[in-house]
Amino acid sequence: MNHSHPFRRLGALALIAVAALTLTSACSDDKADAPAGNAAAAAPGGPEPKTIEAAKTAAQTVFDRFSGGDFAGAWEGYTAAGKKAISKDDYVKLNTACSRKGLAIQLTSARMDGADRAIVIAKQLVAAQSYTMVYEGDAWKLEPAKEGLALYAQGADKAIAAQKKAGTCANA
Repeated sequence: MNHSHPFRRLGALALIAVAALTLTSACSDDKADAPAGNAAAAAPGGPEPKTIEAAKTAAQTVFDRFSGGDFAGAWEGYTAAGKKAISKDDYVKLNTACSRKGLAIQLTSARMDGADRAIVIAKQLVAAQSYTMVYEGDAWKLEPAKEGLALYAQGADKAIAAQKKAGTCANA
């Protein structure tokens, strides 16, 4: 009886497996390693892609900065109209005085609304709200709601007073 027969069969199978792995990895086009969607086009300093994923990423960045208390960073993610409505210093002052910090804001869904706009739904605790992201200057920017723009137009001190009066200033 030949006891080396099972070992030869196992050795042959191992060689075939190694050859098959070498062949498949050498012939692959490495698409699995490439970023999904147009993420490769979003090189640092280059234009962001006009995709729903890029809009969601930009929105989540603004929300993370805001909920983390980086109000100046959140303001940077605003559209030109949003930045025009309130200075960075007033935005920081208003939100330092009245916003809840530390409560995560999570995107729950998103959709494109034309080529240059995306609607994202964000949730904080149990409240959900829709936001509009606008493709502006080769990047996705958060467009403040009309109510926010009206509040910002008052300036920080009056906006803080208005929020306190309305009971919407978290730190009052």
